[in-house]
Amino acid sequence: MVYAVLTAYASLYPLGGWHDYGASPFDYLLAPWPRYISGFDMVVNVLGYVPLGALGVAALHPRTRGGAAFIAAVTAAAALSLVLEALQSYLPSRDASNIDFLCNTAGSVIGAALGLHALPWALEHGPLKPARDALFLPGSEIDFGLVLLGLWLFLQLNPATLLFGAGSLRELVLSQEGRARTPEFFAMVETVTSAANLVAVALLLSALTASGRPPRALVLAFIGAALVVKSAAFALLMRADSLLGWLTPGAQLGLALGLAAALAALSLPRTLRLALAAVLLMAATVLVNLAPPNPYLAATLKVWQQGHFLNFNGLTRLVSSAWPYLALAYLIFLAARRPREPLR
Repeated sequence: MVYAVLTAYASLYPLGGWHDYGASPFDYLLAPWPRYISGFDMVVNVLGYVPLGALGVAALHPRTRGGAAFIAAVTAAAALSLVLEALQSYLPSRDASNIDFLCNTAGSVIGAALGLHALPWALEHGPLKPARDALFLPGSEIDFGLVLLGLWLFLQLNPATLLFGAGSLRELVLSQEGRARTPEFFAMVETVTSAANLVAVALLLSALTASGRPPRALVLAFIGAALVVKSAAFALLMRADSLLGWLTPGAQLGLALGLAAALAALSLPRTLRLALAAVLLMAATVLVNLAPPNPYLAATLKVWQQGHFLNFNGLTRLVSSAWPYLALAYLIFLAARRPREPLR
C-alpha cells in the first residue's frame, strides 16, 4: 500500500495546474505512439513497477499463491497505472502515454513473476533474514528503523540536494528565495548539514545493531553505500563525467568531520547516542529550511533535465522532505522503549 501511494504521488507530481481539456482521460490508450521515445524513460517505467508486482504477490502470501496471486498482482498494478495515466491527462506538465502504461504493466509482470518464484526461496533459504537477525536487534520496531535507513539511501538519488541534506519544506512555506549569499556561506551550510546528518544516521544505525556486532564497520559500510548511490545518481541523471559532482568543498569537509565525530560518538551510552542523534537531526533540518536556495548548486545541475524524470524527481523530493521528521519521531520512540537485548 505504501509503495502504491508513493507511486501515485510520483506519477502526479507536481500536483498543480489541474485542468479539464474536454477530452476523455483514456484517449491516450488509442493515441499514436509518441514520435520520440526515450529508452531511459522506458526502462525507468518498467523498473518502477517491478517492486509493485513483487510486493503484490508478497502481500497476498500465504492466503493466495501461484497463478491466482500472479494475476491479482499484475491486474492491480496495471489498474493503478491505467488510472494514474488517465489523471495525468488533467496535468499540463504531464503527458498520458500508452507506452508508459505498457511499460508499467510489463514491469508489474516481471515483478510478479520474480515474487512468485523468489518469495518461497527467500522465506525459507534466503540470506537476508539470517543476516538481519545476526546484525540487528530483534523486533518489528527495529525493522521499521531499517526501512527508514533504506529510505535514507534512496533519497541520496536526488542530485538537487546538498550532501545528506533532507527535510526542506521551503517550497511549501516560502515564496521568496532570500537575499544573495557568498559561496563560502553555502559551503559552510553544506559542511554543517552533511556532518550533522551523517552523525545522526550513524548513531541511529548503531542503536539498531545487535550486541557484539561491530557498529563502526557497519557505519562505514553504510556511509560508503550512500556515497556510491549519490555518485550513481549524478552519473546516471546528469552525465558520466559528473560522477563526483556532489563532492564540493563543503561536502568534503562535512564528510571528514562527520565521520570522525560519528566514530567517536559510537562509544557513548545508547541513551546519549539517541539524544545526540535527535539534536543533530533537528539542527540540520532547521538549517536546511532557513538557508536560502543555493544558486551555485542550481548552476551545477543545469544539465539535469528534470522534465524527463518528473516521476523520479517527485518521489525523491517527497522522501527527502519527510524523512527527518519520521526519523526524529522514531528516535523518540526508541529512547522510550526497552530493547530486547542487553545494551552494549
